[in-house]
Amino acid sequence: MRAARPALQLSLQFARDPALRAHRDALPRARVAQCLRAALERPAELVVRIVGAEEGRALNADFRGRDYATNVLTFDYAHEPVVQADLVLCAPVVEREAAELGLALADHYAHLLVHGALHAQGWDHEDDAEAARMEARETVVLAGLGVADPYAPR
Repeated sequence: MRAARPALQLSLQFARDPALRAHRDALPRARVAQCLRAALERPAELVVRIVGAEEGRALNADFRGRDYATNVLTFDYAHEPVVQADLVLCAPVVEREAAELGLALADHYAHLLVHGALHAQGWDHEDDAEAARMEARETVVLAGLGVADPYAPR
């Protein structure tokens, strides 16, 4: 018998940008919830927002002091008893990375959703040991979702 997954309250948002239409198709709400639940270790209240390059760049500059758009930003507010966080994914960056890596867009989104959900729970990759633990966890979670190991050599 499979263990029950923690409860998830999810708000899925897309910036008003016609260029994000393909991203809506790659991110059905049920799949987003499935990816997040697979990575969660306790109940969570998460907002997932898909943004364009301008919004992604502004958020990264404002909150991390880095003047470029990045693939995923995690704003974690609480780890216990309920995980509370916003995950912001920058669609053009995710699309570019998926193409460069030869991945399906939906699979790259799955990886970044899992990655962000782990960050929301306090996982990090600031040093080599932390990175190895987090990557191993991502690989296991993604395998359960039917997504190939994103860290395997290509």
